Amino acid sequence: MRGRAQDRARVAGGQDHEVKNEAKKEGVSKGAVKKAVKSAGNSRKKVEAEIDRR
Repeated sequence: MRGRAQDRARVAGGQDHEVKNEAKKEGVSKGAVKKAVKSAGNSRKKVEAEIDRR
């Protein structure tokens, strides 16, 4: 049986570990990632673009 595939194209803003990993990767605070998810949606590319704009 296969396990569930993880969707790496999305950032789950409600999942602390996802927010923490993205914050570490981008070199910003967890709050900055949460704000980016809230304004840009949960698409990883859009979140990263939003963080780069700030």
